[in-house]
Amino acid sequence: MFPIQIRPDEALNELHELGVRLGEGLETLTELGDIQVGASEREAVYREDKMVLYRFTPLREKLNPVPVLIVYALVNRPYMADLQEDRSLVRGLLEQGLDVYLIDWGYPDASDRYLNLDDYINGYIDHCVDHIREVSGQDRINLLGICQGGTFSLCYSALNPDKVRNLITTVTPVDFHTPDDMLSNWVRNIDIDLLVDSLGNIPGELLNWTFLSLKPYRLSGQKYLDMIDLLGDREAARNFMRMEKWIFDSPDQAGEAYREFIKQFYQQNGLIKGTVTIGDARVDLANVTMPVLNIFAAQDHLVPPASSKALERYIGTRDYTAIEFPGGHIGIYVSGRSMKTLPPAIGDWLGERT
Repeated sequence: MFPIQIRPDEALNELHELGVRLGEGLETLTELGDIQVGASEREAVYREDKMVLYRFTPLREKLNPVPVLIVYALVNRPYMADLQEDRSLVRGLLEQGLDVYLIDWGYPDASDRYLNLDDYINGYIDHCVDHIREVSGQDRINLLGICQGGTFSLCYSALNPDKVRNLITTVTPVDFHTPDDMLSNWVRNIDIDLLVDSLGNIPGELLNWTFLSLKPYRLSGQKYLDMIDLLGDREAARNFMRMEKWIFDSPDQAGEAYREFIKQFYQQNGLIKGTVTIGDARVDLANVTMPVLNIFAAQDHLVPPASSKALERYIGTRDYTAIEFPGGHIGIYVSGRSMKTLPPAIGDWLGERT
């Protein structure tokens, strides 16, 4: 091995340069002001408890007649799908002539402690679907599920195939026991009943740090070292802070819904076994008979590709299309490459099936 040689003058120069960049970066950060998120105009069209259904203002006069409802996960906030004008899945879909709606779950508090999956799926989602069906005049609408929201959308579609024309799942876990699923391997060994009975609602901060710890060096250290090189560019710094705002904007989880989701899906792998029950109904993926577009990310550390790709083996439709995106769990929604490829692919796929 060769000894590492560090010249004192070089070290001092590097420290000086670092100090200069940090000073300039601090000045940049103080000048950014409020960090704005959400790029597209929208209107609240339905409310129930803390849940709000938004409709985005169309960007084209001629619309696909079948609306698209985006179902987001309960973890983090749905403005990830509309982060900024040039990083917005929503805007991309609007530019494809789609009529786009989105569910915002809000921030659960102690009064929501006993909300369960039946409330979310057979309650809130179903009520939103019925509202959209009524105002659009369509018997069936399109669902687009994101991560856990994709799993919810699968359950809803299996229970209500007469209300869903087309289903799109993005980075959606299906088989929760694939060997490379680190999160699943952790969660399977936790006493969820003790956790929920002790805490009630599950703190969003607890879950957020759990996700960050899956890649601790990259997500909790390296990115902040890399940030130093961005601070000289005000717009790049603003983009970085938008992502930071989203990452740490983590709602608490309603205790009973969290208990049911972790036990039935992560611990029992019930979605592919056909044992998941929502309310009094059993979820059978064979009842997903509408066309399905399944989009997954090749470098996803939260939902491994194998977990999403398993979907094809269990659903009841022959009209199945898969798209592998060469990126990670979040990049699929905010990278420049995804904005150029995914919205047109989704628009074309839906256009062929309308």
